Amino acid sequence: MAFSPEEIERYARHIVLRDVGGPGQQKLKAASVLVVGAGGLGAPVLLYLAAAGVGRIVLVDDDEVSLSNLQRQVIHRTDDIGRPKVESARAMVAALNPHVAMELHRTRLTAENALALISGVDVVVDGSDNFATRYLVSDACALARRPLVTAALGTFDATLTTLRPHESGPDGLPNPTYRCLFPEPPPPGTVAPCAEAGVLGALAGIAGSLAALEVIRAIVGFGEGLVGRLLMIDALSMRFETLTYAYDPDNPLTGENPRITNLSEHA
Repeated sequence: MAFSPEEIERYARHIVLRDVGGPGQQKLKAASVLVVGAGGLGAPVLLYLAAAGVGRIVLVDDDEVSLSNLQRQVIHRTDDIGRPKVESARAMVAALNPHVAMELHRTRLTAENALALISGVDVVVDGSDNFATRYLVSDACALARRPLVTAALGTFDATLTTLRPHESGPDGLPNPTYRCLFPEPPPPGTVAPCAEAGVLGALAGIAGSLAALEVIRAIVGFGEGLVGRLLMIDALSMRFETLTYAYDPDNPLTGENPRITNLSEHA
């Protein structure tokens, strides 16, 4: 997969970068990534994956741009209000890097479409804003044997981790699943949505940029990723901390007696 002269200049800072170089940039160009959500987290993910030269980005989002989105969803503009987010995101990606192919799905990720969408890409990144979608995406990625980078925003806090439960760790045990980290979602009503609680706009940029970095790591294969580690960001104290978590043999997805073998419970 040869680069044009324009691509060589565009990606020059990657090509001269140790641990990326020409071979790494080729991997990025050949890669496909599914991005779930074009909101606060998905916006910087999309921009940085496009800037990095990921060859094909598949975007799933059923929402339209609203004025309140623009405080943090930097891929959209004031003129995009009322426009489907997938369309405004595609326009911005095209303006940033015309070498990136965008595949749009103006729909929600559901139990009916998740496996087909996820099986068609190399890496998945989840920037959704609700627990139902996070559990659906993580279960589907485990079943489809695809790596998942998943991030979540609070008011002044954010978390990020990478999941590869279809692979084993250095100890020979399977890597943990999302359900090893969070066995069950919180009871309904215990976590207020950002429309009620608020969210710090720049925090979405930090967490989304780190999610994009994890995706690039997964594609190129450098550094130590966040498999088995939960990165926690506290914007009030400006602290980054890491929690280590491990495979739980009682988890219902990849445990010793799995009960989740399809997505029927998400239907």
